[in-house]
Amino acid sequence: MQEYSSQAAYDRGEAVCVIGAGASGLIAVKNLRENGFEVDCYERDTVLGGLWNPQNQHSPLYPNTHLVTSRSQTEIPDFPMPDDWPDYPSAAQMLTYLTSYAKHFGLSEHIWYGSEISHVEPVDGSRFEVVVKPAAGNAARRLRYAAVIIATGHHWSPNLPSYPGLDQFRGTVLHSSQLKDPSRLRGKHVLVIGGGNSGADIACEAAVNAASCVHSVRRGSRHLPKYLGGEPADYALARLNSRPKFLRRFLTDRLLKGPESLAARMGVTAESRPSEEEPVRNGRYMEHVGDGSIQRRGEVARFDGFDVSFADGTEMRPDLTVLATGYRPKFTSVEPRLLGIEGDSPYPNLYARMFSPRKETLAVAGLVEPGVGVLPIVHWQTHAIAHWLLVRKSDPERAANFRLQVRSESEQDAGEPAGTSPRHRLAVDAEVYLASLGRIIDTLEQEPAK
Repeated sequence: MQEYSSQAAYDRGEAVCVIGAGASGLIAVKNLRENGFEVDCYERDTVLGGLWNPQNQHSPLYPNTHLVTSRSQTEIPDFPMPDDWPDYPSAAQMLTYLTSYAKHFGLSEHIWYGSEISHVEPVDGSRFEVVVKPAAGNAARRLRYAAVIIATGHHWSPNLPSYPGLDQFRGTVLHSSQLKDPSRLRGKHVLVIGGGNSGADIACEAAVNAASCVHSVRRGSRHLPKYLGGEPADYALARLNSRPKFLRRFLTDRLLKGPESLAARMGVTAESRPSEEEPVRNGRYMEHVGDGSIQRRGEVARFDGFDVSFADGTEMRPDLTVLATGYRPKFTSVEPRLLGIEGDSPYPNLYARMFSPRKETLAVAGLVEPGVGVLPIVHWQTHAIAHWLLVRKSDPERAANFRLQVRSESEQDAGEPAGTSPRHRLAVDAEVYLASLGRIIDTLEQEPAK
């Protein structure tokens, strides 16, 4: 690629800037290129793959990470995973998959590695000036683009909770993103805090590696095994979507009766109905609770010296405390108001979960938690974004119809999040959201009335 001067902005014409070369960024580059756009993708690390690449210094991978959604529900629609892969691929297989995707579609030649976006500023109406800071210490470059797509993901900025006494605690505390080596658990008395998928996964690792494991959860949650009725659970449930609503509810209740009875027996109770929030997906957790290798506790009340007290009055002295408390969205280069971020909340307020409410050529890809694999949703998001960028100048009438459709879809999605945890602020019903994306894309592809 050509080197640009740091003294003046280099105009890239109708090219699009994509920020991030993880899964969402790669899909965005591919769909933009397929629609004829020049693309510059900037990745602050020196490798592709985002969170799935352990060489990425910001990767949150913890020991023995596997998908919690099945292969058939995770693969990109136009690039299936190999048929001989397991139902739930490992992190290493996911990296292989994304690397193959990039090679197959020739994406790497459009990626600038070791390049961090330090600033994105609107100029000249719908265009953006982007400041790129190379990791190697060269002078920053200033470039102008017709559009910007943010694809940096939301699993790299740890959500760190506050507890009384934590700042003076004398024991070892790690966020789950720092737990890179399972040997750190070996022989230790481990406390895992956090009731989501990462908390359950790490508790299971501690159950077989540590001297003891206590799992602290502040509230009940639904737990779903990875298989239901002899099939991957998400696939089995997705197959019911084509059934009439009353029959779908009956069959879903029937499929979930066994897992929910087991959870009740183990004292793992949920505070929501099955349709209200996404479950924790782990096939081993109940077994470890059942054999006592995972001991469940309620919310942590306080840290004191080397000891931890729980809300139920019990105490423990952990050798290692792991905060599996998730992540918060973080946007370091874009002014928050451009993404609809208000006050202290880190969560954007985007049209259709992807378009800036202030600049029609600024979009975010992959900022959703669909409960099934996110890659198919990102594929259709970026397909819609690419088509929008084609239509907005060439067909004003269709562009106007699109804006109305996007606002309409956004208003339908404007209710409060189903779950009470911050992680549910990004939750979407995959079936409903994909149908919404379909209507948006149809609006872009329809010929306007004569």
